[in-house]
Amino acid sequence: MPELKVTADHLKRDAYLYVRQSTLRQVAEHGESTQRQYALRERAIVAGWPIERIHVIDRDLGKSGSSSTARDGFQQLVSEVALGKAGIVMGLEVSRLARNSADWHRLIELCALTATLILDEDGIYDPAGFNDRLLLGLKGTMSEAELHILKARMRGGQLNKARRGELEMGPPVGLVYRTDGTIGLDPDAQVQSAIRLVFEMFERTGSAVQTVRFFREQGLQFPRRLRTGANKGDLLWAPPQHSRILQVLHNPRYAGAFVYGRTRTRHRPDGGVSVVKVARVDWQFVMPGMHLGYIDWERFEANQRRLADNAGAFGGERLSGPAREGPALLQGRVLCGLCGERMGVRYSREHSSTVPIYVCQESAVRRAGKICQTVPGKIVDAAVAALMIEMMTPMTLAVSLEVQRELEMRAHETDTARRQHVERLRYDAELARRRYMKVDPDNRLVADSLEAEWNDKLRRHAEAAKDCERRSKQQAATLSAAARQRILGLAEQLPQIWNDARVDFRERKRIVRLLLDDVTLIKAQNITAHVRLSGGATRTLKLERPLPIAQLRKFKPELVATVDRLLDQHCDREIADILNRDGWRTWEGKPFSLKKVAFIRGAYKLASRYDRLRRRGMLTTHEVATRFGIAKTTVYEWGRQGLIRKCYADSLNRGLWQIASETTILKGRGGRRSSPPQATPITAQPPE
Repeated sequence: MPELKVTADHLKRDAYLYVRQSTLRQVAEHGESTQRQYALRERAIVAGWPIERIHVIDRDLGKSGSSSTARDGFQQLVSEVALGKAGIVMGLEVSRLARNSADWHRLIELCALTATLILDEDGIYDPAGFNDRLLLGLKGTMSEAELHILKARMRGGQLNKARRGELEMGPPVGLVYRTDGTIGLDPDAQVQSAIRLVFEMFERTGSAVQTVRFFREQGLQFPRRLRTGANKGDLLWAPPQHSRILQVLHNPRYAGAFVYGRTRTRHRPDGGVSVVKVARVDWQFVMPGMHLGYIDWERFEANQRRLADNAGAFGGERLSGPAREGPALLQGRVLCGLCGERMGVRYSREHSSTVPIYVCQESAVRRAGKICQTVPGKIVDAAVAALMIEMMTPMTLAVSLEVQRELEMRAHETDTARRQHVERLRYDAELARRRYMKVDPDNRLVADSLEAEWNDKLRRHAEAAKDCERRSKQQAATLSAAARQRILGLAEQLPQIWNDARVDFRERKRIVRLLLDDVTLIKAQNITAHVRLSGGATRTLKLERPLPIAQLRKFKPELVATVDRLLDQHCDREIADILNRDGWRTWEGKPFSLKKVAFIRGAYKLASRYDRLRRRGMLTTHEVATRFGIAKTTVYEWGRQGLIRKCYADSLNRGLWQIASETTILKGRGGRRSSPPQATPITAQPPE
């Protein structure tokens, strides 16, 4: 008899009644089940437990029994059993206690260890007995199987609807369900403008980051719809984040497609559930053209290819990636002609400017090998740029008109989005005013709050209107008549515009990517560049390798001969002036200086002006004074009188003197011991 299983030891401990239903709707609409569970207290009273020692645990009403993670009541019950405080555990059926075999068998094991009985609608069981434990285990397995069957039925219904494309799922912001059950565009014009602007900017820039940057620079906001909470369904406007823009670009529902199976749920060891994204090839159902969208399916496919190409820069293969800010024109489009791998880019400083170098280091990175080749980017980029200008010249006029049209369209779109935002803030301020006007003036607690809200709405509307007006004037100045004239003059100024330093590197790279697929480089005696155009055609460019720096710095023989010739008649400073006047420049393109001429003399062992004059017989000041027995000051005085000529002077006023051979110097002495002047012959060599 079941009553014989209840002993005095069991009656010394308390009785616990566990009450649970899976959902709050069941609690509200299926009250009979709840009453039947509470009625089990009578069974405990009949078995001998007083009413004050029967504890009812009903904290888990409205919670599923598939896991014990979120069920605080079940965890409390298990704790009481483990501490030996429970004499009997009651539940209407096994499914009320647990629908998970692991949780159920853990409870049975604890009850067997602490000699705790289990009661359900069919009877009382002693888990310490083999037959009862076997029966309880079978009931737990059947309960879990019942849950599986219920889920399978629901899952089958969902898949059947999804197979027809009729399964209702929460649409993303910008799409809503109509009264007839079909999906259409959100009737809010501002929401539609924001969504369309995302796709337009991504089409123009080719980068989700640049799209986010455009929104933030223009002061535009992006909507999202609240999915939970008291304000469920409301729109919240805020500056967009990068992840939010990526969600929009990756969502196929904006292309009018019904998609099912993009995510899967997995149970974690801690009992929680994680959502895992599924690869696109593993989506269960993809049905384009099921409803209206913001873009077509072909454009969605193109966006996915572009996003995958951009994301490749951060993956293991390190593909091309988006156009970056560096000056490397062929970034992400260069292939190594030796190993076939994609070449990377390095930058170096040359003449105070940044120059690119294309490097193939796949073998060095992945196989501990050597770098295949390095190719100077300034040579290749210049040649490819010239090829691009040659190819673009016939369609420059069409490009000019397209640029003007796109600028006007972009200005119109951003101005419309800002004005819609101002209009929404005006409407919010008007609603706040209406609420304030309807309140009882004597109820100051409510009136003050509504008045503060109204003032805040008015302030936000005024700030938005002021910002909208300021940005509209800036755009009007940008699209002035002079600016339009400059755009129309693009056809004649394409080379100048392409080489203009104010043109962003990204814009040049985007043009190049539209016209060519890749460039294969081979560096041998010359540099060979095989250019593969987007249409499949190829061009081969033969480029001269740049000279080594040692040869670039080496002075030309003609320059050295000119300096050697000028040294016969001129000093270093005069030679520098003559070279600059005649158009000579250094290897860096700079004018010559005294130090540079002196460097040439020393490097090529040219005799200086001083040595050349000495070989021609010129005398120093000391030598003239010694020869004639006079003081050095007398030598300088003779020079000032023109008796002798100074041919060379350094920074210390030391020089060389030329004395003509036909000159006779009369040397005398005045004063009390005066002597008549005597002729002194001159034996100086005539100048060459």
